[in-house]
Amino acid sequence: MAATKRRKITDEFKREAVRLISTSGRTVAQVAADLGIGKSTLTRWKTQLSEADLLSGPHDDVQKELTRLRHENKILRQERDLLKNAAAFFAKETSR
Repeated sequence: MAATKRRKITDEFKREAVRLISTSGRTVAQVAADLGIGKSTLTRWKTQLSEADLLSGPHDDVQKELTRLRHENKILRQERDLLKNAAAFFAKETSR
């Protein structure tokens, strides 16, 4: 059985692929097909890059900064709740 070689995808390629979606007027599926990647892969890159941009720090645009802070608060609440549940679980386990 022949081993298939996986190509190394650079961050620059990912950014350019995501940029093509917004500037070319073509669908995600069309851009993905042209680049030889899966639609779900390109969609995941788009989500990751937009989230990274959103969380990259303070923004001059007030609305964008508000969105970033709300997203950060959501993540922090989820982490807090997870830690509360873990603490309660371990407290119950050690009291047996």
